[in-house]
Amino acid sequence: MKKLLTIGAMASTLFLTQANADFVRLEMGAGAWDYKPSGTASYTDNIGTGTYKSNEKKSSDAYVWMLIKHPIPIVPNLRLEYCDVKDQGLATGRFNDFDTLSATTTARYELKQYDIIPYYNLLDNLMWTTVDVGIDIKVIDASYSADGVHIFSLGSVGNYHDTDTIAIPLAYARARVEVPGTGLGLEADGKYVTYDGSTVYDFRAKVDYTFDFDVIQPGLEIGYRVQKFDIKTDDDKTKMNVDFSGLYVGAMLRF
Repeated sequence: MKKLLTIGAMASTLFLTQANADFVRLEMGAGAWDYKPSGTASYTDNIGTGTYKSNEKKSSDAYVWMLIKHPIPIVPNLRLEYCDVKDQGLATGRFNDFDTLSATTTARYELKQYDIIPYYNLLDNLMWTTVDVGIDIKVIDASYSADGVHIFSLGSVGNYHDTDTIAIPLAYARARVEVPGTGLGLEADGKYVTYDGSTVYDFRAKVDYTFDFDVIQPGLEIGYRVQKFDIKTDDDKTKMNVDFSGLYVGAMLRF
């Protein structure tokens, strides 16, 4: 009888805990990331070398995200994100497509990032704790420009501009703890990959507060984010080592 009562108590506790899990959930948020860019880039071939160094002190750009959770066990849940970072600095020397003609000129780049993250719940609000793991496909629309350079394809001096799109797969993990009896939540997530001398990561930690309304639950979030792009091409001619870090503040909606 004691064993039956013990089993019954454990089953009741497990049922009540699982009842706290959200079988269907939609969350979204948007805000501003106030970050400091820094870093260098270089290009080297048999003819010469070009270098770039950041001199941007601080910048601010918008971010948005959305999370979709469903009750189908086999199909992964989905998280979508967007952010935009940019930097400006000084370039000198010979690059793949242009030459600064023994002078130093202003150069800039922008990285628009679209993150597609299918993930699974390892813990789903179990004892107020959530743990997710998945894969992030980070699609980057990159644009580059330099002022008053000799453009090889044109054979003349002008303002250079080019764009490129790349997709980078990263491992993804997220952990969240709800503070019982309050609307506070503590959350951290990370995306990381390293391969063949290149490393990319994107880490965040935040505190948020959710207002407990019946259907729609608005909230506020504040956190710190760090991104790193340490990348070299297969031929080792082009190398880029830049990072972005700073506080972000935003608003959320939960359904």
